[in-house]
Amino acid sequence: MAEEWKGALSAYIQQQNKDEVDFRPNAVPTIVTDLEYLIQRGERRQALSEWYGRRRAFPLRSETRAKLLRELANRQDEVQVDLQLHRTIYYEKGGVTHKEERMDQERLTLQQEDGNWSIIRVEIQVAERHPHTGLPYTAEDTDLEIPRSLAGPYLNREVLGFGGSGRGNVYNRSEAAAYADRWWNSANPEFEEFAVDCTNFISQSLFAGGAPINYTGKRESGWWYKGYVGGKEAWSFSWSVANSLERYLSGGGLGAKVVDHPQQLHLGDVIIYDWDGNGKYEHSTIVTAFDAGGAPLVNAHTTNSKHRYWDYRDSYAWTKNTVYRFFHLADRF
Repeated sequence: MAEEWKGALSAYIQQQNKDEVDFRPNAVPTIVTDLEYLIQRGERRQALSEWYGRRRAFPLRSETRAKLLRELANRQDEVQVDLQLHRTIYYEKGGVTHKEERMDQERLTLQQEDGNWSIIRVEIQVAERHPHTGLPYTAEDTDLEIPRSLAGPYLNREVLGFGGSGRGNVYNRSEAAAYADRWWNSANPEFEEFAVDCTNFISQSLFAGGAPINYTGKRESGWWYKGYVGGKEAWSFSWSVANSLERYLSGGGLGAKVVDHPQQLHLGDVIIYDWDGNGKYEHSTIVTAFDAGGAPLVNAHTTNSKHRYWDYRDSYAWTKNTVYRFFHLADRF
């Protein structure tokens, strides 16, 4: 019985691979019967076709490795599972083949009828779009002060690659990008991993490149991380919350300047996303590479991504109201 419904999953993954790079109508019937998903998927395929066209890029192939995370229900005629999908997509632009990776999660409900398994519901986990757009702590926590007499920020220089040497004043953009590439799909064990981890990951990458800690002891100011002090969380909002990092950088933190176009960004710069255009920023990325046309490619956590095209139009989180903030960090601090 298990092999039968897992066969349906295999067929689903094969169809997904095709849909990521081949936008022609399906030649074979789909195994999915979720009408809402099928409408959304058709719209997305059309949008992807136009997106590649605007970029003058040509999708080549998609590879997906699926991991069964858990079985939420397993009855005789119905199974519900959570899947992790590691997608690797190759595309050509300007005569150069590019490779991007991302980790998606989906919840599928499968049902058997007359001996045939079909997928009756597909729930896309849109991790980039999450409710923590403001300060996700209580007013009491906001007033928490960490005594300055305690040890410095909880950061392991050996793990981050600095050894015992002191920090310089130069922002090593290559080191920041290398850290983001090293940890794009895992968590550095020396840091707390957040359920919504995008900004925590970006902050670690900036620090790895030489960005200096601005320790104030207050969560609502500075840019700093200590781990846990006395059993309480001890890091600034700007370290872990996209909306707060946007405010910190907009105020000149890390010598950041807002630029108008993504082509003005350099390696190690930051993009922050407001999906609804309502002034609440929800997602952060770091520039780790460029395509053949000079457009930035970014890494991120939450939906773990490596060398993803900067505008995120391939994300279910993106809307026509999406606003971007492009931050060019100082070369020296």
